[in-house]
Amino acid sequence: MANEVFDKLIDKGAVWRGHGTVQRAAQVEPSGWRALDECTGGGWPRAALVELLSSGYQGLPLLLPLLARLSRQSRWLAWVAPPHLPFAPALAASGIDLQRVLLIQEVSEAQRLWAAEQMLKSGSCAVVLLWPERLQNVQVRRLQLAAEQGDCLGVLFRRLREAAQGSPAALRLKVAPSPLGLDVAVLKRRAGWGGQGCSVRLA
Repeated sequence: MANEVFDKLIDKGAVWRGHGTVQRAAQVEPSGWRALDECTGGGWPRAALVELLSSGYQGLPLLLPLLARLSRQSRWLAWVAPPHLPFAPALAASGIDLQRVLLIQEVSEAQRLWAAEQMLKSGSCAVVLLWPERLQNVQVRRLQLAAEQGDCLGVLFRRLREAAQGSPAALRLKVAPSPLGLDVAVLKRRAGWGGQGCSVRLA
């Protein structure tokens, strides 16, 4: 019985073993970038919340291989209040099926948070991308719980100044442009230490 409880805690990312990282294949979705997978422990965490922190909402290119793969499935790819209208030809060129993209815009901050929470826990979305203006930890926690309930990946694009704040998100990445792509620093990761970093070559 004790072993079953311990295994469940490991599956939820609640336990970390000092001799190494506990990470099961079912807990992550490969990102499509080898360097990113190596520094995050396998890729994007499933049924969890991810924060991409940057000075100008960089980080979307890191998600494109995953979005392309998920768009070939039956669930929606939801975009909630992006700062700019997604450029459809570029998404299609990345392999994303535009018929699986759901866009919500022109809504208030309260409405976007409500919409994101509902879609995360609905079970109808594979991923929910959200560009919040401001968030309190209790709101991030609600989104994290909704992602777990709906078996959905939630991605928050946040300002770099919020990196110093604590967060219940499963994975927090600081993203900065580099000459050939993006530099990524892991601030927090599930079932492992932060502090790792990598460069993802996009060209």
